[in-house]
Amino acid sequence: MVMTARAPILVPAAPDLALQLAHHAVSALVDEAMLTPKPGLVDLRGAGAHRDLSWPLMCASACALRPAFGQMALAGALIGDDDLLLRRRIGAIGRDAEHAMMAASGGVNTHRGAIWALGLLVTAAAATPERDAAAIAARAGHLARLMDPGAPVRTGHKGERACIEHGVGGARGQAAAGFPHVIDHALPMLKLARARGAPEHYARVDALLAVMATLDDTCLLARGGRKALDTAQDGARRVLACGGVATPNGRRAFDTLEGRLRRLHVSPGGAADLLAAALLLDRIERALATTMEMD
Repeated sequence: MVMTARAPILVPAAPDLALQLAHHAVSALVDEAMLTPKPGLVDLRGAGAHRDLSWPLMCASACALRPAFGQMALAGALIGDDDLLLRRRIGAIGRDAEHAMMAASGGVNTHRGAIWALGLLVTAAAATPERDAAAIAARAGHLARLMDPGAPVRTGHKGERACIEHGVGGARGQAAAGFPHVIDHALPMLKLARARGAPEHYARVDALLAVMATLDDTCLLARGGRKALDTAQDGARRVLACGGVATPNGRRAFDTLEGRLRRLHVSPGGAADLLAAALLLDRIERALATTMEMD
């Protein structure tokens, strides 16, 4: 029996790869912003628990980040194995991206956590030969653990204060650990819900709830303390225990959770950022699968 070798999968040139990854990142953020329904978060129905946000503003902010994501991905593709240099480079790009975000949003923090999470992931995706989610997240975690000399010792942001007050890791801890809530919770739930036949938007809501169920979300802690966090985690677990938001019992449990978060005026913004990260990795994996099928 004669074995014929398959042709190797062609890796795009660095600029083309960077453009692709930036597109995936922006698309993931837009998909997260427009995903409906989400408990306490901005969606197509309104601002959720927020007063200064809307889905068009979130989408405009996401699009303003496209150049930064492209620059981070290009750095990952070109700098190679010099991870200390790469960490410094993407840190500087990320700080510039925050300024672009603030300019696009009129001074509202729309995507600070997402710049950190998705920026690390597009960098890692460009720098990692493997294109599976676990390998990308692991490389991103390695980069997150490296020191960035240009980063401020303290930012004074609400999330940072919540980490100190409540003794949790926050966005930085999640990244340094290799995004476990993305790899171990969001992506498996996304795939499970799809396998059950749930519509795509419900599968994504279930993925969000899977993160909410266990994440020490600093957005919740900063605005509502432990009560808000416990309410969100317990409510998310109840929806999933009922079979997810696509089921009648799950939707009733979801509506109860949403009402409680609205009364507390809180939203799970950290979980939303990690959902966007999961959608990004899902897009990367599916794009690779399509390439392999065409090969």
